[in-house]
Formats: sequence, structure tokens, C-alpha cells
Amino acid sequence: MKIAILSRKYDLYSTRRLVEAAQTHGHRADVIDTMRCYMNITSARPTIHYKGAELETYDAVIPRIGASVTFYGAAVVRQLEMMNVFCVNDSVAITRARDKLRSLQLLSKKGIGLPITGFAHSLDEIQDLIKMVGGPPLIIKFLEGTQGVGVVLVETSKAARSVIEAFLGLKVNILVQEYIKEAAAADVRCFVVGGDVVAAMKRQGKAEDFRSNLHRGGLATAVDITDEERTMAIRAAHIIGLNVAGVDIVRSNRGPLIIEVNASPGLEGIEKATGADVAGSIIKFIEQNIE
Repeated sequence: MKIAILSRKYDLYSTRRLVEAAQTHGHRADVIDTMRCYMNITSARPTIHYKGAELETYDAVIPRIGASVTFYGAAVVRQLEMMNVFCVNDSVAITRARDKLRSLQLLSKKGIGLPITGFAHSLDEIQDLIKMVGGPPLIIKFLEGTQGVGVVLVETSKAARSVIEAFLGLKVNILVQEYIKEAAAADVRCFVVGGDVVAAMKRQGKAEDFRSNLHRGGLATAVDITDEERTMAIRAAHIIGLNVAGVDIVRSNRGPLIIEVNASPGLEGIEKATGADVAGSIIKFIEQNIE
């Protein structure tokens, strides 16, 4: 079986592990730079060209598309779908997951537990927006932010108003979200593959930071999740439409709450923390679907 991995760099841990796992299972894996693909969009015979020649036919593709290239990356995945290539995550699910507001709205509609979240455009309603999410302390985050970048904790109403005014004044779309104090700067990342949680880790933020992201210096350890958390993670991935997803959950006094569903979750932190062969699980999922 020939598998294409859409990734900007071969030497990224996740990309390298997927190549290794594919080879271990007896398959060929090629790393394709998403941004060097260009497409012939035609109803007769849609094709993708890569580095000056038509891209050969693959049985499956694993999209590893960064947030900064979502639009173009999703177009490449969509073209592969038109060519009848099996895509681990399809283009619609990827764009849906990258739109944090849309994701939360879809999850909310299906009754998934979420932190109280507000979204506004006008500066005139800031005070009511702050009150709506429970008042300070609260979280303000960019819709397009990743890896903890663009996430701010504000502890007073005055500070919240100033930050919200500044961001809206810069035409930046933001979410205003309640701060789950009892989570103590920790969350649980559930790695879902093919409708099952194959690994889970707890991410604990540094003492001086409220964010648990590993890219911000957080620590990862293996964790046992509850049946409720497992079911919630699987349902969330299904609602967004992702076969492979990283579902981030915070543990609150009113039960688990989902804060994000990630379409291209990293493998390094969770594999090293848990010892699980997550890359191998993704390859097995492809094998089952190709068969």
C-alpha cells in the first residue's frame, strides 16, 4: 500500500513516526509538502502536480496540515478526495475543526459539555459579554490561535474590557470563555483514532502559567480517563467528522468539559508520555478502511 503524508517537513516527530509506522507494517510512505502541490481542477480528470510532475496515485493520505496553511491544505485534500484517494481526515472535517467557533457551536448543539463561551463583534456590549460568561477571571483567545498562542487570562473586569477592546479594535476575532479554576492549569488530551481513544495524557502547565500546552513548557504524564471522558472524546471527534483527533478536556466541578478538538494532533508528547504506538494505530486504521 502507498501512503502519502501531507507535511511541510520530514524531520518533524509526528511525520517521521508515521513514516516509520507505515514501513513497519510493510507499506510505502512518502512525505509530500502540501504547499508545493498544485492542482489541475477539471471535471474530466482532476490531478495534482508536485515538483514539476503529476503526483503518482496513492491508496491513502494522512493530512498533517498546519493552522497557518489550512485554506490551501484543505484544497489539496479536497482534490485528493476528487481523485478517490482515502483521506484519514477529510477536507470538510479539517476546516470545521480549525474554526473554533463553528466547532463549539456544533458540539453545543449535540449537548457536549463546554465552558461557557461568548462571541461578539460590537464594543458596545462588552460589559454584558463579560457578565454572560460568569465575570472575571476569564479567558480571552484568538479564533485562529494554536499551541496556546493568543490565549490571555484576565483577572478583573477592567482588564477584560481593555483587552477585549484592544483585540476588537484590531479586527481580531476572539472568544471570551469562563476560566475553570479547579482545573489548576491542567487538561486531558484524548487521542481518538477510528472511533476509539487509543491513548490519553494529562498536560500540566508550569507554575506561573495557566496554559497546559506542551509547547509552552507544560509537562505530560499518562492518565486514566473515566468512561464519561472516553465517550465524550469519541462523540466530539464524530460530531466534527474527524477519524483522527486530539480532544482536549478540562475536569471541572460540573464534570468534564471540552475546550478543543484538534485535526492534526502531535504524536510526540502523547507517545512519550504513554508509551502507546499512536502512529501504528493510525496505520492500522488505514489498513482496515482500505481493505
